[in-house]
Amino acid sequence: MTEYKLNGLHCKNCSIILEEKLNKLTSNSAVKIDFENNEMTLDETDVAIEQIKKVLEFEKITMSDMEAEDENTHKSKEANFHQGHHHGIESIMNQETSKKMMFVFSLNLFFSAIEFVFGFLFNSIAIMTDAIHDLGDALSIGLASYFEKISTKEADDQYSFGHQRFSLLGALVTSVILLGGSMVVLFNAVPRLLNPEPVNHEGMFWLSIAAIVANGFSAWLMSRGESNNESLINLHMMEDVLGWVGVLLVSVVLNFTDWYFLDPLLSIAIAGFIVYRTWPLFRETIEIFLDATPKNLSRKNIKEMIISIEGVTNVSHLHVWSIDGKEHAMTVTISTAVEDIDGIESIKKKTRKALSNYAIHHSTIEIVYDPKNILTDD
Repeated sequence: MTEYKLNGLHCKNCSIILEEKLNKLTSNSAVKIDFENNEMTLDETDVAIEQIKKVLEFEKITMSDMEAEDENTHKSKEANFHQGHHHGIESIMNQETSKKMMFVFSLNLFFSAIEFVFGFLFNSIAIMTDAIHDLGDALSIGLASYFEKISTKEADDQYSFGHQRFSLLGALVTSVILLGGSMVVLFNAVPRLLNPEPVNHEGMFWLSIAAIVANGFSAWLMSRGESNNESLINLHMMEDVLGWVGVLLVSVVLNFTDWYFLDPLLSIAIAGFIVYRTWPLFRETIEIFLDATPKNLSRKNIKEMIISIEGVTNVSHLHVWSIDGKEHAMTVTISTAVEDIDGIESIKKKTRKALSNYAIHHSTIEIVYDPKNILTDD
């Protein structure tokens, strides 16, 4: 039995259909595809390996032996790391994690409502600002969990590329709410800083104690998990704890002084922190929806890589965009003086294999026959 790594599988149902199609080329179901690990196992004593490769090529799936894949693992991770870490909460790993996420979501949503009420009653714009932060955290957890389920749906007639971009909607909605709320806070906090108003510092003190306990418990709950989801939520909760520690310190100072300017000053600091953390997420998500070239990829480098393939004389109409921030797509036109079918197919195969190192698994390659090298750049 020989194991191969597959790049370009997009859904579990697709892998089942592909496995059935490949096994029609064998006599005793010698092909097994593991969608979860993107692996294919072959009993090469009972398969027509060239026919297998031809079917995979038609489906735009590249295969490589496991040893060669191990050498490329670092490159693939490096290509995916920057984008993959910033698009909100990733897929729910198991039922236990899901329960804890929903608990933290409910706690944040409930506490943000309390903050809005008491922030108004205590005349504290700092509490109102942190309420926006908590609301954003609650939305990021709730919406990401909801849209992530949709994003795992397979491609259909309406969404031919699949539903991956639904996972970005939660990040987009959350970032818009956070940025909009922060602008409103800054609009109200700056005049308050110039003309401070008294606040109920005693109420601020007890509410901050309750908030530190609630957010601290949520952070502790998430720190006990091992998934990326729980680690990311834990980071959000620790940020909330630090924000409430600031509110606590301000309330203590106001108990002994009348430095009421500290309340709007803290509000401006929290709002500034929210904008600082949210703006890159918002900008990156918008760029994906606008089909911008992923920042961690270089069209110039990709073009040079394709031109370096034997038989390629020039490249045009090279377009690269991201499906969901982690998986990318590309269209390109290649000119060549190669006239035989096998040579042209070899160019396509080598191109797709090289593109898999850039996490580009959706590729459309058009070949233009140019025997006199008219299209070659001088």
